[in-house]
Amino acid sequence: MNAGAMSMQPQTIAAAEIPLGRRIYWAVRREFWESRYIFLAPLGAAALFLIGFLVTAIHLPEKVRAAAALDAAKQHDALSIPYELAGDLMMGTFLLVAMFYCVEALQRERRDRSILFWKSLPVSDVITVGAKASIPLFFLPLIGIAVTVGSQFIMLLVSSAVLAASGLSVGNYWSQISLPQMSLLLFYHVFTAHVLWGAPVFGWLMLVSAWARRAALLWAFVPPLAIMAMEKLLFNTTRFASYLEWRFWGGSMDAASAPGMMPMNPLIHLTPLRFLSTPGLWVGFAVTALFLAAAVQLRRNQEPM
Repeated sequence: MNAGAMSMQPQTIAAAEIPLGRRIYWAVRREFWESRYIFLAPLGAAALFLIGFLVTAIHLPEKVRAAAALDAAKQHDALSIPYELAGDLMMGTFLLVAMFYCVEALQRERRDRSILFWKSLPVSDVITVGAKASIPLFFLPLIGIAVTVGSQFIMLLVSSAVLAASGLSVGNYWSQISLPQMSLLLFYHVFTAHVLWGAPVFGWLMLVSAWARRAALLWAFVPPLAIMAMEKLLFNTTRFASYLEWRFWGGSMDAASAPGMMPMNPLIHLTPLRFLSTPGLWVGFAVTALFLAAAVQLRRNQEPM
């Protein structure tokens, strides 16, 4: 009877606590599900560039013969141009995709009303906004760098085959194209000049995405343009425009000392200590944190459209 009475009593089953790491993992994985262009755009840009490189590879032996008369530094400059262009293309693709993603990240889920489903899951607004911010600040640059290095390796193999078929020295060409060094310099440049230094830009775009009900892209760019126009009309100055230019490109000057050089040039002089001691970097971190905190609050209170 005691066993029967115990079986009649309601049993309380405690809900399993989902570890924080697993919640973050699925929040990030959700972004890759919903925004496949995060990795498709860099792959597409790299594919188009490789097609163009294959077409022009037939002229490589002529370029190598012409560069043989130059000194070592000029040889490198002449032969590494396609590899530096591949890096520049990926950096441009990263910036465009990152800005487009940030503008759409929080507005899209309200527009398609999927926010109702995601808010029913045990994932906080902080984790959701943090996962979305990790895409432009971490995953997207890593994808771009990986695609760039893979493309450059394919270019190096194709170039080696073309030179070997022409009877030219492949070893000398490899000595001029130092792929590991170029990859390291690209990684450093992207994460210093475009990720850490540009973090406030991504934070601002995500804040606008969380606030705007329509046309988030316009709301992101019209206010700065209006401020610049008003300043020019009222005071005939361009200080705000200069500040924005400094915020976009100033990090590259503090991260490395190489005026007029490409980010992957081996003669570039890295200055990480000067970069990390720049007050503008830490002010940018604080501003980014404020923007993301405001985006969290807006997501918590905003309703579907």
